[in-house]
Amino acid sequence: MRAADLELARHGRGPLVLFVHGSIVGAQRTWRWQLPLAEQWELALVNRPGFGKSPPLERGDFEVEGQLIAELCEDLAPRGVHLVGHSYGAVIALYAAAQARQAVRSLTISEPGCMGVASSEPAVAAQIASGDLLYEHAERLTPLDFLRAFRGGVGSTHETPGELDGELLAGAQLLMRERPPWEADPPLQELRDASFAKLVISGGHSPVFEAICDVVAERIGARRVQILGRGHTIPSAGEPYNELLDSFMRETEASQHPRD
Repeated sequence: MRAADLELARHGRGPLVLFVHGSIVGAQRTWRWQLPLAEQWELALVNRPGFGKSPPLERGDFEVEGQLIAELCEDLAPRGVHLVGHSYGAVIALYAAAQARQAVRSLTISEPGCMGVASSEPAVAAQIASGDLLYEHAERLTPLDFLRAFRGGVGSTHETPGELDGELLAGAQLLMRERPPWEADPPLQELRDASFAKLVISGGHSPVFEAICDVVAERIGARRVQILGRGHTIPSAGEPYNELLDSFMRETEASQHPRD
């Protein structure tokens, strides 16, 4: 698979912002609250493999997808892109940004699932153990039961219906065979050495994600912010998230010379 195979929707005009969604639901649903940013920015909403019209991988994998998103960053804009990732998509964005450093103008991530970076924290270690147990029993669970357990563990505020169909059923099935994000060991030192600005956001709802975000922000030299009220589902905060992202990217644009 190549980056050109991925479904991509573009909205607005201005400096380019590439959004990478997480598990279960695709780009249009994850980033629908960010569409007002299209008044000042060109938004590129990519569907990960298996979502929307993007062809699936045999198994979702943050490293493989990181390579695809890095390729997409390099292909999209000669002046570079602002890269934004949430949850599993934040893990992918960490890998992509390290690989495509010359094509990235800024990196914003919210609650990446790379729990291994903070596994010395007891709460994080316990969450990893629970996640491993869930995946060990995946074949015995229905997609609905698996999805409920997974969303409960990460603190999602999305409502899970009593029956799954359409996008949610397909997303749950993808999730059940996805490589767990706590297996990730993203290249944090490479990102620290990169010159572009970085922002790490958490939702203030979970000591596990607070610990992960603290470690990642410290190790890559990122600005660290909380957006409260929506648990793990941080982009759905809407205006507070958009204002923060807009301000951060504007500061980045102002501090950098245009690229030829």
